[in-house]
Amino acid sequence: MSLSLAAGVGALSTDSSCHLFGKNGCGFNNVAPGADDFDFSNRPWFHIGTYGVTKPVLLVVLITVVMLAFFWAAFNKPKEVPRGVQNVGEVAYLFVRDRIARDSMGAKGDKYVPFLFSLFFFVWLMNVMSFVPGIQFPVSSVIAFPAALAAMVWLTYMYAGFKRHGLGYFRVLGVPSGVPLGILFILTPIELLSNILVRPFTLAIRLFANMFAGHLLVATFAAGAWYMFSVKGIFFSGASFTMAIVMTGFELFIQALQAYIFVMLTASYLAGALEEAH
Repeated sequence: MSLSLAAGVGALSTDSSCHLFGKNGCGFNNVAPGADDFDFSNRPWFHIGTYGVTKPVLLVVLITVVMLAFFWAAFNKPKEVPRGVQNVGEVAYLFVRDRIARDSMGAKGDKYVPFLFSLFFFVWLMNVMSFVPGIQFPVSSVIAFPAALAAMVWLTYMYAGFKRHGLGYFRVLGVPSGVPLGILFILTPIELLSNILVRPFTLAIRLFANMFAGHLLVATFAAGAWYMFSVKGIFFSGASFTMAIVMTGFELFIQALQAYIFVMLTASYLAGALEEAH
């Protein structure tokens, strides 16, 4: 919780009077958590040439390193009876294979399990960064990262669809089975728009909006508890502090759920690309 508290009141440091037990009690007038807390474009951590490297970019690099290290430790020298890291890795892999890939695509989805497995843990680690000591920021609350992942998913299922059906994939995308011919001139443009453009857009927005809103709520309640304790005492800050704890637990659940939904929808889109043409 202290991590979110630090994230929520980080702006307090810009004004020496805005601190715990500050005499002026500045409150939320100028330092309330808001959209500026998610914008790192004007405060890069360091520069590489003319390029400013920001906190979210560094976190993505860190996540990549952590995932590579975990996969290497779990699967580099697998044993017949798994133990430790290998056991955790295999349980996670089987969950993605059996509960996501095969549920959506059947056995033909096995070839996509490594992609889905990596995607699931990448999204989850991006989300859970908001509660890591010294970091306290969900990378997926910056729209560029969910958008990049959604674009990768779009390219994957479009490639799979055209590889399997050729140009006939447009029929799969735009002509639902069992629909009367008379309404296809209305339905087909809607289906094409939905399957080609709306899918990746909603995939990115869903993840971004949940992480943005969740982190902002936790930071707001945490900063509220900090401020109320400094000017009104512990009794008045108790409600905000309690809500900060409750929202922290709820956010941990949402972070895992959003990773699951992102990958489940990806598997669903791949299943649609691989299904037989009607």
